[in-house]
Amino acid sequence: MDDTVEALQASGKWGEPLPYESLSFPSGESSKTRDVWLRLTDVLLERGFGRDSGLIALGGGATGDLAGFVAATYMRGVPYLQVPTTLLAMADASVGGKTGVDTPAGKNLVGAFHPPAAVLADPLVLETLPDEIFREGLAETVKHGLIADRDYFEWMERHISRITRREPEALTHLVRRSIEIKAGVVEADEREQGRRAILNAGHTVAHALERESHYALTHGPAVSLGLVVESQIAEDLEIAAPGLRQRVSRLLAGLGLPTASPRGFDAASIIAAMHQDKKNRAGEIHLALPVAIGQMHEAHGWTTPVKDDVIGAGLAVLRRAGGSSS
Repeated sequence: MDDTVEALQASGKWGEPLPYESLSFPSGESSKTRDVWLRLTDVLLERGFGRDSGLIALGGGATGDLAGFVAATYMRGVPYLQVPTTLLAMADASVGGKTGVDTPAGKNLVGAFHPPAAVLADPLVLETLPDEIFREGLAETVKHGLIADRDYFEWMERHISRITRREPEALTHLVRRSIEIKAGVVEADEREQGRRAILNAGHTVAHALERESHYALTHGPAVSLGLVVESQIAEDLEIAAPGLRQRVSRLLAGLGLPTASPRGFDAASIIAAMHQDKKNRAGEIHLALPVAIGQMHEAHGWTTPVKDDVIGAGLAVLRRAGGSSS
């Protein structure tokens, strides 16, 4: 953090040098808690930061979520800047203004809508990431193509090797197009009263899988599995034509993401965790389901109520190698 701020100040982009202090916490989902939020806000208070202060969230998606929630609640809201350093953060988490922390009941159940003043994303940073961290964000880019842009999805299908080799031109297009898609959806529905719900495709299952693994399963692989399951559910409900799940699975697998469960899991526990999801209504699990590549199901406010037995059947696909039909 110190090196980044000093480099920006030395470049002259900030004008006169600005006073700053840096706060740090362990990376990853384990830091997205009310306890860490409390510690950070207490430190800001102790150091005398006022309403004329601003925050910079430098790091991955969890860093942005937590720092954004601190900014949303500190002094009833101070501005903040997102500087994402992972593909997950660049392509998805830093855009849209959702901030929050996790609780034992589930992910992101305590939070606020607080858009950043700006997002500064440099795709060349992605060349420095370990493979597993880089792949974390690829599930979100697949999701963006699935929910809103068939051409983008097909571009990823054609350019798997360029993406996985992290060619700069491919990375730039990947980040730019995902940001454009998410920003367009968010701009039309900032508070998630309607179509913004499509951005949750794959995530209801994913959040439950993360929680039940005690976050040993990280967000990107969980979203990959969630997209496979929810695509299968869309087929089972005859919302999507047969073959959608297989096509989604092929792209995810090509990008190095899981399409079958790497460990045993209890479907009943996963379904119970899904009942804690924010999109649920009247005790029913609601899913954002695809109709086809680039198109989502519009009924019921862009989410569809799904019975537990249908979800159980969808989860069964994770036991099949590669998510393929048997």
